[in-house]
Amino acid sequence: MSAFEIRPELTVDRASVRRVVESAFLDKGTTVADLVDALNAARRTELSLVAELDGAVVGHVQLNHSWIDARERLVDVLVLSPLSVDPPHQRSGIGTALVTAALDAAETAGSPAVFLEGSPDYYGARGFSRGSERGFVRPSVRIPDAAFQVAVLSAHESWMTGALVYCDPFWALDCVGLRDPRLAELEVRLG
Repeated sequence: MSAFEIRPELTVDRASVRRVVESAFLDKGTTVADLVDALNAARRTELSLVAELDGAVVGHVQLNHSWIDARERLVDVLVLSPLSVDPPHQRSGIGTALVTAALDAAETAGSPAVFLEGSPDYYGARGFSRGSERGFVRPSVRIPDAAFQVAVLSAHESWMTGALVYCDPFWALDCVGLRDPRLAELEVRLG
């Protein structure tokens, strides 16, 4: 395989990003692609990166603004969502490179933390840990505790704990957590 490049998304990449997101999320692809559009339209996107291989977009990651409802005040944080790699290019290091670039960008931007919903096995190896173990509260009971992940960055201070509050597009498109029966199955598996 040729070397891929991670770079900021350009306006001309929008259709390619939508294709990658739809293919990566299969039956939920249209909804997740609509979430990307809604986050962009609501101006909640901090950063959108693509992975390009041989002139084609094969991966995408986005960082979006949300908040921690801390006792002292609301704290601006970032949510990594979605992370998408075109299925023929999965398991080739593209997803890891996109997560690393997103965390580096969040650190540079001065964000105290980056949150996501995802596999603790995958994201745990990439700098994330269980949010509840760091004093954070998941924004919905439909997110299994083990899947509520955070990467705490250098701007984080000890008082910056509390509930994660997603920005409106996540709720408007019902892109928070899972619904049964999938939720129940995952809770049993993750314990």
